[in-house]
Amino acid sequence: MTTIHLIVGTTMGASEYIADALIPYIEEAGFAHQIHNPADLTSLPIDQKQIWLVVTSTHGAGDYPESIQNFAHQLIEQKPQLRGLRYGVIALGDSSYDTFCEAGLKMDSQLQDLGAVQTGAPLKIDIQEFPIPEDAAEAWIPSWLEKINP
Repeated sequence: MTTIHLIVGTTMGASEYIADALIPYIEEAGFAHQIHNPADLTSLPIDQKQIWLVVTSTHGAGDYPESIQNFAHQLIEQKPQLRGLRYGVIALGDSSYDTFCEAGLKMDSQLQDLGAVQTGAPLKIDIQEFPIPEDAAEAWIPSWLEKINP
């Protein structure tokens, strides 16, 4: 069975809430799931039967939140070959900042540079528009799951 690995980057917990809210949709689509918070590259399988879904907020001036910093650093240092690995990104941010969703967009670019296959444009959730960000993610997830379901 294909597993969707939810890689969470959070400071205040919103990204973790989003990941938790998506689990029923993932299960209903017939996928297994595993949450990685904090994420560690050594605990993530890299093969074509696995799918990564990064759910991260942006901290400070476009920085990764603490729970995903080590993972992002591991990707830079180890440069794993991710060819064929499918992934998606949910980026959470506040559009009143110039660095709106920058951490998620940086992760998207980093994964593509390592050969991973983007399964759709990143979902950018603006907390100004969605005070309950899970609502935006729950509206988005069915179409993303259709794209990855064989």
